Amino acid sequence: HHLLPEFTALENLCIPAYIAGISQKEATKRAMVLLEFLRMTDRRDHKPSALSGGEQQRVAVARALMNHPAVILADEPSGNLDSANAKELHQLFFTLRKEFNQTFVIVTHNQELADMSDRKLVITDGRIE
Repeated sequence: HHLLPEFTALENLCIPAYIAGISQKEATKRAMVLLEFLRMTDRRDHKPSALSGGEQQRVAVARALMNHPAVILADEPSGNLDSANAKELHQLFFTLRKEFNQTFVIVTHNQELADMSDRKLVITDGRIE
């Protein structure tokens, strides 16, 4: 998840905005919108060690959304999650696509996730099939 362990969920979300020069007030406002969307406002003051794996992954996804990127690249985003949290994360991607008009490029070995996609490219032995 690459969350910084010394910062809370809210602070981890705000870091990309700070780097982009966004004020603390605006960064916090955007982070709270994302946390509310993810139903995690009650976890905003928790550090990563106090969050479950699924919660950490949702914070990482929200952090990726902070600066309104055109595309989010996700490499095996559910690889370290149990099946229930993986399914929840997969659904989150499609909800974010719909609600925020967000584009995701996901690299995965998870066939279920790949089959849910709008477009699927299969690479075998370095060749696109």
